[in-house]
Formats: sequence, structure tokens, C-alpha cells
Amino acid sequence: MKENLLVITGPTGIGKTDLSIKIAKKYKGQIISADSMQIYKKMDIGTGKIKKDEMEGIDHYLIDFVNPDEDFSVDDFKKLAKEKISYINNKNKLPIIVGGTGLYINSIVYDFSMQKTEKNEDFRKNLEYRIKNEGLEKIYKELYCKDKGAALKIHPNNKQRIIRALEIFEFQGKKETENFRKKNDSYNLFMIGLNTDREILYERINKRVDKMFEMGFIDEVRELLKEGFDENLTSMKAIGYREVIDFLKGNISLDEAKEKMKQFSRNYAKRQLTWFRRDERIFWFDPFKDKEERLFEKIDEKFL
Repeated sequence: MKENLLVITGPTGIGKTDLSIKIAKKYKGQIISADSMQIYKKMDIGTGKIKKDEMEGIDHYLIDFVNPDEDFSVDDFKKLAKEKISYINNKNKLPIIVGGTGLYINSIVYDFSMQKTEKNEDFRKNLEYRIKNEGLEKIYKELYCKDKGAALKIHPNNKQRIIRALEIFEFQGKKETENFRKKNDSYNLFMIGLNTDREILYERINKRVDKMFEMGFIDEVRELLKEGFDENLTSMKAIGYREVIDFLKGNISLDEAKEKMKQFSRNYAKRQLTWFRRDERIFWFDPFKDKEERLFEKIDEKFL
């Protein structure tokens, strides 16, 4: 008998957390976070991490458990998430994966592993040399030409992710996104994708960023640096953190930091939507216009 699994995904700022709590309360669910930045401790405000009182008594897993200087791979997520899915099913509860990190979601709903290609130091050194001499933008465009799908989900400034995607292309002899062709049919799966009008989404993103600064985001970043977490860590390159670091170093003004964070967040939302729209299994729902009864009927059909 297949294990039950509900997935809620969509762009940043769309309201995945609010809907997940509502569904978890209605269907005796427990939540597994699929957000590659909310895994980190001490990084609460800038990642939009849910607070304890906002959980409303619903158990949450894979959130706030990795130090900012620790490595955590997609395969690490896959292993832990699958364990939690079984654990929650065994309690006769509904596991709900919630998040917008495409690789995390796909590591569960597709049958693939990111460990097929080992790191090649010579290849990496050559790319590092080229980046230094030709610029990261040119290397990113090279990735875009070779594997557009991979490029769309990677920020143009994320050097390590760009190098890794090119490495996979070079040594697997195929695109990174070809990992996602074999669907995982081992779950009784229902996938919900949230989306709304672009104007509404962008306004929500802008307000979300403003609220983060009101909540003390600058102090959060300052404290991370004070504790010795290097600005070159993967965690510290998350959207918002790098902009605040630039502000603290005097490279940009506070207004510039906010505007850059808003722009990068909006761009990220576009890439997320491009990524998830490729999966025809997703049931798309507008949390601001569609009736929830319609969504609940679909969930009832699948799990009740």
C-alpha cells in the first residue's frame, strides 16, 4: 500500500505557510519543510521562517536544525524527508511537504539522486580560472545555453551552483534537469501549486521584505557576522543576506539593499514558477481568488 503524501509549493511570498497550517489542522497533517534556507539556525527573519506560535500546535520537521556553516545537500534532504514521510504515515497522520525549493521537492516526487556525478577538481579549477578572467556572467550564459532548465533555477551570482550544474552536464553527458523525467510513483501523491496575479504576488513580496527589516533583519545579519559566519558561506549568500552585508560594509545604501532584495525575490519567484509549471501533476490554486472548498474537495478525493 502506497504512503500518502501531500505537497504544497509555489513562489516565495505566495502564502504557502498559511495554507499548510489550515490544511494540516483539517486533515490531521504534519509538515515537512522543503526550504533550503529555513534549514539554518540563527537565520530566522531573512528566510521567513515560521515562528513557534504560528505553527498552531502542528508538528514541523526539517526546519532550524543545520548550522549556517554546515554542508547540507539535496540527498541529505531526500533521506531525512523520506524518513519523516514514513514516520508521519505510521502515526496515521498526513505528511505535508511545504516549500519552494525545486530540487528539494523534486528529490521526492521524482526518482533521482544528485550523487551520480562526483566533484572533478580539475574541471572546477578551470572554471574558477575562467570566471576570474571572463566573468561569472559569461559562464552563467554558457550554462543557460547548455541547460536552460538548470540555469533558470540558479541565481546568476551563485557561483558554486553554476559550477555544479556545468559539472553535471559535462560528466553525466546530460542535463541536470533530465534527472526529473522518471516520476516517483511510490506515493499516493497530491501536489498543490499556489499562484496568483503577478501584481498581487509582487506587492506581497515587497511588503514581506519591508516587514523583515522592521523585524530586525539587519541586526540578525550583523549578529551572524559577529559570530564568525563568513559572508562566502552558501547560507550567507541567500537573497537578502548578501544585500544587507553589502549595506553593512558601506557598499550600498539601506534603500538600495531593500530594493535589491525585492528585485531578487521577484526574480526568484519567476524562476520558481517556471520550474514548477513543468510538472503536469500539480493542481494550481489561487489562494486569493479560488474557493478553498474546491481545493478541499480535491484533497478529499485523494486521501479520504
